[in-house]
Amino acid sequence: MMSEQQQIEQFSTAARAVGAEVVSLASIKEAAEYVAGKVTGSLLVPAFTSGSRFKLKAALRNAGCTIVDDDFRTQAEQAEAGVTGVNFAIADTGTLVLESTAEEIRLATTLPPKQFALLDPAKLVADGIAAVAPLRQLHERDARNFIAYITGPSRTADIERVLTIGVHGPKELFILLIPGLSDDYLEM
Repeated sequence: MMSEQQQIEQFSTAARAVGAEVVSLASIKEAAEYVAGKVTGSLLVPAFTSGSRFKLKAALRNAGCTIVDDDFRTQAEQAEAGVTGVNFAIADTGTLVLESTAEEIRLATTLPPKQFALLDPAKLVADGIAAVAPLRQLHERDARNFIAYITGPSRTADIERVLTIGVHGPKELFILLIPGLSDDYLEM
């Protein structure tokens, strides 16, 4: 069995291998400053539990970011980035798992060219088999929900096998590891 640090290293290596940028930060304030350094346009910031608890929107505004927190349908196309939490992540593949039934979460993770995902490293599971228990919890809470698996930036290949990044989602994925956000798989 791997230690938490070994799982973080495995996750980070796997996520970077598929094109994500993984950064360890100490707080929401540091995360907001990091995001502010990567964007100049607006951010879609849907409501999610840990973001609300740690006043993410206020921290982003204090760092100089322009926040879209309502009317997502009309604002999503122009937004530079989306910022969401993560329910949990799978270490061996670098995959993020998000309960994305709320339309605002889906819009923030699919339409802007950049996505910032806030993840507590305590919510890493080793592999797909270990992911069964938290997935079961999500489906027991609400049997009719959407679950998104995000492994790196969006990518697709045409019939000639030409790889293109960002056609069906973000071109850039930033995973911000922030200890102490939440160790509850049922909340982002």
